[in-house]
Amino acid sequence: QVQLVESGGGLVQPGGSLRLSCAAAGSIFRVDAMGWHRQAPGKQRELVASIASGGSPSYADSVKGRFTISRDNAKNTVYLQMNSLKPEDTAVYYCTAAVRLLGTLWKADDYWGQGTQVTVSS
Repeated sequence: QVQLVESGGGLVQPGGSLRLSCAAAGSIFRVDAMGWHRQAPGKQRELVASIASGGSPSYADSVKGRFTISRDNAKNTVYLQMNSLKPEDTAVYYCTAAVRLLGTLWKADDYWGQGTQVTVSS
């Protein structure tokens, strides 16, 4: 009932920047928290950044000062601006959203995007 469509991944050199986007579509009443997770090869998936519906962001220590999460509530879209990228940022990045559907307003269900590859390499 809800799809999260991600875009913006790719190959970038160390020190470069990328901007990820994720749009939620479907029978949506409201999107609560949205966020980005990542999973590098051989490592566990980790939360990179999240943002509440009111706009309060939080970040993993490893990306503080380099990544900025933002959202456009009118478009049900979340963004991740990634600056000063490092090789250790290489991973598949997944968008997440807690969504209240039109038919079940009293609860929020978690949805995941399909993932977008970010590779930081010279």
